Amino acid sequence: MKSEILRLLKESDGYLSGQQLCSHFLVSRTAVWKVMEQLKKEGYEIEAVRNKGYRLVDSPDVMSRAEIESLAKGRWAGARVVYYEETDSTNTRAKEAADKGGGQGEHGTLFVAERQTAGKGRRGRGWESPAGASIYMTLLLRPDFLPIKAPGLTLLMAVAVAKGIRKCTGLACKIKWPNDVVINGKKVCGILTEMSAEIGYINHVVIGVGINVNQERFPKEIQDRAVSLKQELLRSVRRSELIAAVMEEFEVCYEIFLKTEDLSGIKEQYNRLLVNQDQDVKVLEPGNEYEAHALGINDTGELMVRMKDGRERCVYAGEVSVRGVYGYV
Repeated sequence: MKSEILRLLKESDGYLSGQQLCSHFLVSRTAVWKVMEQLKKEGYEIEAVRNKGYRLVDSPDVMSRAEIESLAKGRWAGARVVYYEETDSTNTRAKEAADKGGGQGEHGTLFVAERQTAGKGRRGRGWESPAGASIYMTLLLRPDFLPIKAPGLTLLMAVAVAKGIRKCTGLACKIKWPNDVVINGKKVCGILTEMSAEIGYINHVVIGVGINVNQERFPKEIQDRAVSLKQELLRSVRRSELIAAVMEEFEVCYEIFLKTEDLSGIKEQYNRLLVNQDQDVKVLEPGNEYEAHALGINDTGELMVRMKDGRERCVYAGEVSVRGVYGYV
C-alpha cells in the first residue's frame, strides 16, 4: 500500500482525498495517516489540508522499496523490489532468493542496496560500494531459453543503462564492449551477470549493475578512468528515478530479445552506442595480444574485428579484454 500511495501522490496534479484513499485500499483513515507520517519521516514533504486531502510537495533522493516501486513503469522488471540499507552483495542476495523460491525469487525481482560490504566485479575483483552516492542493484531473471543464449543478457543491460542514463540526464553514454558503460572515455557503470544452469536448462540469471551517480571524487588509482554522473552534470541525480528508467529500458530490450533469442533485434542500437565501433583496438587474450579494427557485434554478441591482413575474426567475451590502442577505450 505504501508504494501505491506514493505512486498516486506523484501522479496527482492536486490533492488526494483521504476518503478516496481509504475507499481505494479498503483501510481506515488512521491507516492512511500512518503511511503519510512514515513518508514524512523518510524525507517526503507532504501537505495535508482539511477537506482537501494530501499533496506531495517535494521528494528527496530517497532510496527505498516504496520509492523505487512507486516509479516503476514496466510490467515486471523492477515491479517488485527487495531493499537493503546494507548487505554483502546484491548478486549474492538475489542468488539466495532464487534458490529458495517464493515471492522474492520471482522473475523480475530487483535487489537494491544503499551499501555493499562485498561487492563483486568481473573476474573475482571487488567493487567499491560506499553508501549514499551510487546504485548497487541486481535483477533476477528466470528465462526459459537455453543457457547458451544467456550471455546476451549482459549486453541488453548495457544498452538499458546507457539509454536510462540518457533519458534521466541527457548525457550521451557509450558502451565499451561488452558491458562497461562510459562517458567521455571514463567508466560510469559496470555489469556482472551470473547464471545457475543445468544441461539445456537455466535455473536463474542475476544481472548486477553498479552505477557511479553522485560521487564527487574517486581514489587516485582510478580517477583517470572512472567518472560519476554528478561530475559530468555538476548536479546530483535522483538515484531511484534512474533505477526505474533502466528497468523500463531493460524490459523493452528483453521483450525484443525473446522474439529471436539473440541480439539481432537490438544489434543496431548496441552498435550505435559502441565506443569501439570503427576504431582500432587492442585485443588482450591470455598469452596473446594483437591489434585489429572493430566492426561491431554480431547476432550473438561477439565483437567482430578485422585483422591487419584483412581477415575478419570473432572475439568472444570472457577472459578476453578489448581496449583502445591508446587507452581504456
